[in-house]
Amino acid sequence: MDDFVLRALAAGCGIALVAGPLGSFVVWRRMAYFGDTLAHSALLGVALGFLLGVNPLIGVVGVCVALALALVGLQRRRALATDTVLGILSHSSLSLGLVAIAFLETLRVDLVAYLFGDILSVTTGDLAWIYTGGAAALGGLLLLWRRLLAVTVDEDLARVEGMPVEALRLAFMLLIALVIAAAMKIVGILLITSLLIIPAAAARRFSRTPEAMAALASVFGIAAVLGGLLSSLNWDLPGGPSIVVAAAALFLASMMVPAANR
Repeated sequence: MDDFVLRALAAGCGIALVAGPLGSFVVWRRMAYFGDTLAHSALLGVALGFLLGVNPLIGVVGVCVALALALVGLQRRRALATDTVLGILSHSSLSLGLVAIAFLETLRVDLVAYLFGDILSVTTGDLAWIYTGGAAALGGLLLLWRRLLAVTVDEDLARVEGMPVEALRLAFMLLIALVIAAAMKIVGILLITSLLIIPAAAARRFSRTPEAMAALASVFGIAAVLGGLLSSLNWDLPGGPSIVVAAAALFLASMMVPAANR
């Protein structure tokens, strides 16, 4: 097997391992639109990274963190509904990123690769970033697991018990931002959220505990990566979209099987 295929497999499986548990919380907390907003802002981070002469991944993390902080601040003011704020930030940041890249006249930027991923071009350096960022995100999630579960089940009760609800929400947003930066090259900015949501949604029907759902979501994510890469290599299809289609096929198949918790 060629080296580039092995690197693609390693990168995709590494992201799937982290996306499973995080995606489970995204599903539980109904934060899919928030994930889209952060993902769309990643393009602005790429543009700023090129403009400032730093690694685009650093720019992505910086912009995602800034957007998460801005969202928390806007939610506290409660001047607008959360979905309205997310809609404004999502499309504004994506459009601003496209405009900023248009000003990079001396630099050729492959927009298709950033928008839809280019998993077959993953390098050894990309693998190091993916596994370092993924390990940091997974470690942070493990430290916050029980408190995040408590806030997810009943936010008001968690607040009464003295849990820092706002800080936990912000920490979770930052973990998602880190995973988005790591996964950008795998499935692309426009498809990152699907890798978080679809495997978790498929795993939900077969899980009796939160931990089981998180683990099964990772397994489904890895299966989607394997299926997508095989389809891409056999039929010369784009890698990122093929992985998402494979995940969607797994979800549809899961809907035809009786759920374990019913």
